[in-house]
Amino acid sequence: MTKPSTPSISRMPNPGEFVPELADISAALFRATGNQAVPRTTINLVHLRAGQIVHNTYLTILNTSFLRKAGESEERITAVASWQDAPCFTAAERAALALAEATLQPAPHGRERVSDELYAEAAEHYDEKGMATLTIAIGQINFFIALAVIGKPQPVTSLAAQQWD
Repeated sequence: MTKPSTPSISRMPNPGEFVPELADISAALFRATGNQAVPRTTINLVHLRAGQIVHNTYLTILNTSFLRKAGESEERITAVASWQDAPCFTAAERAALALAEATLQPAPHGRERVSDELYAEAAEHYDEKGMATLTIAIGQINFFIALAVIGKPQPVTSLAAQQWD
């Protein structure tokens, strides 16, 4: 008996097939955020929260998987959705999550998305290289958000898995 095939949810084929430079861009972004100025766990927490904010299953499953593989507890992974009152995050992680949320969500009427106070709070925990890396990590997930919400790749637990039809 053959196993029934899973219907595709992808809206588009792999964009890398049409724009091969995408692999170089992706690799450069991962190298830039992998400089150890910000812990990879913090970056994955930020990326998971971004996936939750934009309601994207692909990004949520992928970043949850990265956190599990890194040994993060289910408590911390689950608490990302309500990190503001969860006691399991460090002050530096909270600052990174707050910066990501401010970047991804509309600004309060008449105010900047990232206030000077929020920037100063994050800068208390990250040096200049760390702030640049964290900013790039938030930009990195924003880059992938566009691919994920427009193209709607298959949810996967690994970047090596088949994401596109």
